[in-house]
Amino acid sequence: MTELVEQFAARLPQLLADLETLVTCESPSSDVAAVAHSADVVAQLGAERLGSKPEYVVVDGCTHLRWRLGDGPRRVLVLAHHDTVWPVGSLTTHPFTNEDDVLRGPGCFDMKAGLVMALHAISTLPSATVTLLVTGDEELGSPSSRELIETEAAGCSAALVLEASADAGALKLERKGVSVYEVRITGRAAHAGLEPELGINASVEAAHQVLAISNLGNVDLGTTVTPTVLTSGTTRNTVPATAYFFVDARAWTVEEQLRVDEAMHALRPVLPGSLLEIIGGPNRPPLERKMSEELYARASRLAIDLGLPALRSVAVGGGSDGNFTAGIGTPTLDGLGAVGGGAHADDEHVLVAELAPRTALLAALIADLLDTP
Repeated sequence: MTELVEQFAARLPQLLADLETLVTCESPSSDVAAVAHSADVVAQLGAERLGSKPEYVVVDGCTHLRWRLGDGPRRVLVLAHHDTVWPVGSLTTHPFTNEDDVLRGPGCFDMKAGLVMALHAISTLPSATVTLLVTGDEELGSPSSRELIETEAAGCSAALVLEASADAGALKLERKGVSVYEVRITGRAAHAGLEPELGINASVEAAHQVLAISNLGNVDLGTTVTPTVLTSGTTRNTVPATAYFFVDARAWTVEEQLRVDEAMHALRPVLPGSLLEIIGGPNRPPLERKMSEELYARASRLAIDLGLPALRSVAVGGGSDGNFTAGIGTPTLDGLGAVGGGAHADDEHVLVAELAPRTALLAALIADLLDTP
């Protein structure tokens, strides 16, 4: 199978040219016009590589692309996104460069390199039964694409996620589930100097709730429950009538995610007369190791057959669209994209030498999944 690596090594100039095309098309998630233009660029590039045009799926103004290829008994979902966290104009300060085998540019690592790898891997499997789904709002938490992702993943043999790898190319076998909450508090205003006793201090109530919520985590199980942004009051000399704050909760298991959710919604006010409202809940289910282990073992065997270094795996706290596919029961392997680092940061980069081997691994994994009963 080592010839497959050589095949993609010969394709490297085209891989790099395609990556430059995507990186130099800026696509910040919050700019629907920029994402729509990026979708057009991805669609044209994908049509050239795959020989067919994608379906456009626009949900709440956000543009996603879907290729459904082949018609075999088993189907593999390849999942990518074309949006980034980088605002329009970032190319001025972070231009596309390829020097000393290190490629740089906004969104190159997260995850336009992975998208290019997907296009090239699938292009070498002309009869493969594959769905390539390229979403446009992953960096926002996939508010418009979640249902689409889950629908496409249902019934697939596997979901392969082209998010960038972890350190040194490690694949991501576990991701924490993510829950998000807003805690709203209503008290009563009063003059802080003349008659504070007539007020109900929303800041004090918020303090009680922040402390209670901070204790909902479980260090032994890796569950974190973190109050973040807090806003309260109006003026220096007024007892605050309102307050609100946000909570970020993460857990490795569904059980822990549900425990925290129940505890959050069971919170009650401490100060007499204050009102408490808890908004939100689980946003992404966890990607549990049991959903990735078999695919990782398969990929590890293929890496050896390809003459590549032994694969490594990690568990990470951040979420991806792989959380959704695993959450509905589809075996999922994440982190199959670029090797490099600096996601969302000034030093975002891709190691050029790893592009061909990783693309070969992806192509071999798709073919193996479709060939195995």
